[in-house]
Amino acid sequence: MRGQDTQQAVMFSYVSLEERIPADHPLRAIRAMADGALRALSPLFAKLYAPTGRDSIPPERLLRALLLQVLYTIRSERQLMEQIHYNLLYRWFVNLNIDDVMWDVTVFTKNRDRLLEGDVAQAFFEQVLAQARAGHLLSDEHFTVDGTLIEAWAGHKSFKRKDEPPAPPEDGTRNPTVDFKKEKRSNKTHQSTTDPEARLFKKSEGVGAQLCYMGHVLMENRNGLAVSARLTQASGTAERDACLEMLQDIGGNQRVTLGGDKNYDVRDFVDTLRNLNVTPHVAQNDTNRKSAIDGRTTRHPGYAVSMNKRKRVEEIFGWLKTVGMMRKTRHRGTEKVGWMFTFSLAAYNLVRMRHLLPAA
Repeated sequence: MRGQDTQQAVMFSYVSLEERIPADHPLRAIRAMADGALRALSPLFAKLYAPTGRDSIPPERLLRALLLQVLYTIRSERQLMEQIHYNLLYRWFVNLNIDDVMWDVTVFTKNRDRLLEGDVAQAFFEQVLAQARAGHLLSDEHFTVDGTLIEAWAGHKSFKRKDEPPAPPEDGTRNPTVDFKKEKRSNKTHQSTTDPEARLFKKSEGVGAQLCYMGHVLMENRNGLAVSARLTQASGTAERDACLEMLQDIGGNQRVTLGGDKNYDVRDFVDTLRNLNVTPHVAQNDTNRKSAIDGRTTRHPGYAVSMNKRKRVEEIFGWLKTVGMMRKTRHRGTEKVGWMFTFSLAAYNLVRMRHLLPAA
């Protein structure tokens, strides 16, 4: 008998969101790990909110929503609110009931900005890392470091001289015609009016300079998990400076190895690593000068292993830029861009750990 294509609204539903999500859905393992990290952060959340007043959006739900945005490459917070409104999977992940009213996007953004005050992204990253350490997923001897450019939310037209007042557009439009060809522009004399903290920079010859930041990652070599992160203004020495800072996060006095590309083959930097009890397994840059990496390092089999393992850090940057929306940031200023960079790295670790940790 043919079924009828009619719909009759029902007043009650007796099927919970929990029953609608498949038991083997990838988000189940990620939510379990995220919930463990959020429970550990409860004392930190308590310090960020006043004991009296109207209830705000729970910070745990805020962070779960931001995790969804990173994991599913949702381009804006307005679209995020829309999709959580009608997507039952997203509602389950954020811990919303099917009848709960969705938040206004402006309220969500203001509540999210409050989390910047407590450096919650770094705390969340560390709690995720603690779970990886408890699962014996991290190497404490072999590491890799690298940096990547993150395009700023600012255009070349906003890069103007610091000592000149902004000129009104000649054609009277919001997007005026600007001719800056043959004009010498540098970070010393020019600054972006859209994002003053962004810097004009390029990492290699043959490509155009762009307004950007620089993200840095320290990766352990066993499973390719990020163990430390920094976001800085882009410069020629930023990668090496950030590396020395991130090495302090490792802790301990044991000798470790550090892989890296040719940009880290600088004699002063290599000597500093050796003084810090770090064996510099960086690629030799002997194109135009003598390399600081000599036979006492390259003769060991471990050097070749590090050269092979160091390529895995590009997997992190590839995921951040294609999935985690860090190719071009949607925020302005080192603080906010750095917050999202660290939070996106925590999301990457959760995705990796889902495959590495045994199923609960």
